[in-house]
Amino acid sequence: MESTLKQQIQTDLKLAMRENDERRKVAIRQVIALIKNAEVEARADGRGGVLSDADILALIRREIKQHEESLLEARNAGRKDLEAEQAAELEILRSYLPRQMSREEIAEVARQVIAEVGATSLKQQGDVMKVLLPRIKDRADGRLVSEIVRDLLK
Repeated sequence: MESTLKQQIQTDLKLAMRENDERRKVAIRQVIALIKNAEVEARADGRGGVLSDADILALIRREIKQHEESLLEARNAGRKDLEAEQAAELEILRSYLPRQMSREEIAEVARQVIAEVGATSLKQQGDVMKVLLPRIKDRADGRLVSEIVRDLLK
């Protein structure tokens, strides 16, 4: 069975082609190429060659990290043209990620977990994170979550 995220990406490519949105076409084609390569690799490894939405999101996240690094390099080099290009592609890639939780939403869930675990000091941060991270999955950056938990346990 084909991933719904993969179907959405293919639909978005068709729409970008109809609208002559060159930047969007390039970014989406990069993602599709990543997916195809991962499927070929999965087939070769005997995993059937079908990627789940979670697998595709992992590929997109990796691509986002590369684009963030390229954006930083373009800024440091003073290349406004490359900076704008990378920023636009980053925005397109991020649109496929689940909605990110706000700092307040993360803190609210973190407070609940801290109460459940009975954590009272920074020494118990690891215990809190073990329970908290699976609950918020892909909806928040791990560093931000860690920072919020640290602040709450101080």
